[in-house]
Amino acid sequence: MGEIVFTEKQEALVKESWEILKQDIPRYSLHFFSQILEIAPAAKDMFSFLRDTDEVPHNNPKLKAHAVKVFKMTCETAIQLREKGKVAVPDTTLQYLGSVHLKSGVLDPHFEVVKEALVRTLKEGLGEKYNEEVEGAWSQAYDHLALAIKAEMKQENSQKP
Repeated sequence: MGEIVFTEKQEALVKESWEILKQDIPRYSLHFFSQILEIAPAAKDMFSFLRDTDEVPHNNPKLKAHAVKVFKMTCETAIQLREKGKVAVPDTTLQYLGSVHLKSGVLDPHFEVVKEALVRTLKEGLGEKYNEEVEGAWSQAYDHLALAIKAEMKQENSQKP
């Protein structure tokens, strides 16, 4: 895989929009997970904090932490793509993410669900500042991060006895 072209403008768009969402994490984490469940109700059982409840819990620290991690890591990936032309997540982090996602039974289509929820949350949070360019930048960064996690999951799966 050659170097990925991620422009300075794309990086700036991702960083700026993340700054906006960061101003109301409780609201956007809730929105993010509500969107995941709207798109794929069955995904509920994959998240420990959603499993035993009929609605997305308000003020759940695990839910907030998970949503923040998705947004933050996608933002960090955008910066890495811009600076290094590739995803540069530390191996230990990738191994951890691969392992956790594998144990939770996450499959390729689930990454698309999360991406769609991410895009819908951006739309909600950015209002008039939202446009196709913003969506494109986030989508590209997210896709590369998802690929790295999926590759790690495949590797871990192939090492099982």
